[in-house]
Amino acid sequence: MKPMTPRERWLAVLHRQKPDRIPMDFQGTPELIDKMIRYLGVSGEIEMYERLHVDYLVNVGPAYIGPPIPPGEDMYGNRFLDMDYGDGVYQECVHHALAQYRTVDEIADRYTFPSADWFDYAVIPAQIEGKEDHAVAAGLAGVYTLYTWLRGIEQAFIDFAENQELVLYCMEKLYDFHYEKAVRTFEAAKGRIDIGSVANDMGSQLDLLYSLPTIRKLFLPGIRRLAELIHQNGAFVYLHSDGAIRKALPDLIEAGVDIYNPVQWRCKGMDREGLKRDFGDRLIFHGGVDNQYTLPFGSVEAVKEEVKTNIEILGRDGGYILAPCHALQTVTPPQNVVALYEAGLEYG
Repeated sequence: MKPMTPRERWLAVLHRQKPDRIPMDFQGTPELIDKMIRYLGVSGEIEMYERLHVDYLVNVGPAYIGPPIPPGEDMYGNRFLDMDYGDGVYQECVHHALAQYRTVDEIADRYTFPSADWFDYAVIPAQIEGKEDHAVAAGLAGVYTLYTWLRGIEQAFIDFAENQELVLYCMEKLYDFHYEKAVRTFEAAKGRIDIGSVANDMGSQLDLLYSLPTIRKLFLPGIRRLAELIHQNGAFVYLHSDGAIRKALPDLIEAGVDIYNPVQWRCKGMDREGLKRDFGDRLIFHGGVDNQYTLPFGSVEAVKEEVKTNIEILGRDGGYILAPCHALQTVTPPQNVVALYEAGLEYG
């Protein structure tokens, strides 16, 4: 039997068919990727993926051509600083563009939300050219994170409880922008996008960050609207949400989510057997290899055993894409990264 291409593997799993092996994906910080390139002695990121047998996605999107953005800001007017945490640099939001406002009228009168016209979509076909063997993904929205940047995380949580009118106004504006941008992205890609991604972190290590009624009122309408658009274009809906979100999964499935990432099984209520039993016929699981303990601090043998267990549980009767449960950090030993993908080949 001729080996499948990476795209064929992804599509086989997404269509509930049997691939030649479980597809494997990769997530890592830039520092970790540089570390792996040196460790493997390869020329760059793509050769690293090939050495590890990663079925990497081709991520596409339009190019920004809107109003000039001051250094250190984003197009929303938020400002960021690079914060060095010793093992990596992360951008932290230090100025929140909507923090000073208290009413919908103030925002409507004084703030301009981004426009889909601020982007050039003609660049998208070239991003796919020559990579036809790989599945194509488009990151279409991460509105929860945007809202916490715009308001500041403390004020955002106060808003969720006490000023939902303001939240709903901002959510409508943000989702309108992302929806129109997604429409044009799909048009430019001419049917080649396989996966549309939406990201809304809803969970802590122990439970949901906010109540189900809040999720249903503030977040699900926008997710549902984008999911319908993604499905209309023949693609699958990929949701990223960290943490213990088991309680929200039925609502997210009803809203149109097909693929769930990252499956942080060490979080409360997120045991793999229960997730597979209760949602495995409706969700494709992506991720699942623990990045809090096993990958950074476990042995090579522990990594391989966890991969084997994930494939046995999450991959039972199909529906699993092997990957770390979040971006690999530089504290992760390179040999553990190699063990992850070697075990994927052996057991998958």
